[in-house]
Amino acid sequence: MTADLAYVVIGASLLLAIVLPDLLRRWAISAPMVLVGVGMLIGLTPLPDGLPLDPRANRVAIEHATELVIIVALMGVGLALDRPLELRNPRSWRRWSATWRLLVIGMPVTIAAVALLGWAAGLAPAVALLLGAALAPTDPVLASDVQVAGPQTGDHEVDESDELRFTLTSEAGLNDGLAFPFVYMAILLATEGAVSHWALEWVGFYLVAKVVIGVVAGMLVGRALAYVAFRSSNRSLRVAERGESLLALAALVASYGVGEVLGGYGFLSVFVCAMSFRSAERSHDYHAAMHEVAERLERLLTLFVLLVLGIALTRGLLEALDWRGIAIGLALIMVLRPAAGMLALTPWPGRTERTAALTRGQRWATAFFGVRGVGSVYYLAYAAGEDEALAQDWLWSTVAFTIVASVLIHGVLATPVMTRIDSVRR
Repeated sequence: MTADLAYVVIGASLLLAIVLPDLLRRWAISAPMVLVGVGMLIGLTPLPDGLPLDPRANRVAIEHATELVIIVALMGVGLALDRPLELRNPRSWRRWSATWRLLVIGMPVTIAAVALLGWAAGLAPAVALLLGAALAPTDPVLASDVQVAGPQTGDHEVDESDELRFTLTSEAGLNDGLAFPFVYMAILLATEGAVSHWALEWVGFYLVAKVVIGVVAGMLVGRALAYVAFRSSNRSLRVAERGESLLALAALVASYGVGEVLGGYGFLSVFVCAMSFRSAERSHDYHAAMHEVAERLERLLTLFVLLVLGIALTRGLLEALDWRGIAIGLALIMVLRPAAGMLALTPWPGRTERTAALTRGQRWATAFFGVRGVGSVYYLAYAAGEDEALAQDWLWSTVAFTIVASVLIHGVLATPVMTRIDSVRR
């Protein structure tokens, strides 16, 4: 692809990214669907000749590109959530009950189900577990049609009124980091062998310590930045008064870096940082400005990833796909995730919980709309760099197929289903 043609393609794609969200609002077609389709069409032309698309040869570039997309999306999601979560307030934790149940019950059940299905299809245990861990987390990048629109601001009590969108958004914000322990489990299984050799290390360090470190790092960075932005004695440092919204970029990079340097999960650090920052001056207009910056950057980065994914699909990415990958991908989307979600969200007899705020129809929608996306690519790229056994072409083909299937199925159903549920809720 020559430089001049590259500018033409990128310019046309940026135009699509700008106009598609509003243009497709009333149609059962999502912007990710169109962008993947455009990428596939570009891949059928001579334009991408010479473009590095082989996932094995370009694993590091794929890992860092998807990593950046995810942390930008997590900052936007954390700023968008209006419902508070206060460390010392049990009532606020109960109001997140549906989210905790999806994370503690739904995600591990999904991982186990996909891993068992892969193992039954003949995959090695480490490969099957990695597939389950990579495909289990829902995506904060491609699920904008079923997530909260953005932070509410103004002189009123800020809280979420849409339980369905809140649950899907908060789940997507947290499970990208909480899937990491299971990715490490697959890596340890591939590199260290028998579980007895590393079980205690996995529980103590990868499951507990790294989660705690990531959360604490995010809280400290978020609170420090909030103090500077809103309450600093130096007027020059009170950037909220000037509306300097680029602090969102500084926050996401700093929180991710601090979390990783300290040995925690950086994804959790970014999301918790955004939540902690939002907890300061919750109804301040500055949060909306910061969210807009993160959202626009996320849209541009997502455009790039979707275009490259679409090009790669018609340039050999699906060559290793077989009936096993198709069956596992479709089973995850149509059966495993919905079943695990409903299992997690079904109210316990005799107890009044926040899950009761979700009607039966909303619980089904929450269970079904577990969109797969960029996070799955990142986890696969990360694990592939740790052991050659986890870098199989079949895994790349299966994950790519599942993402595209999710984009198509969920993209077609999102608008009519959410419109129907919204009309009933009103």
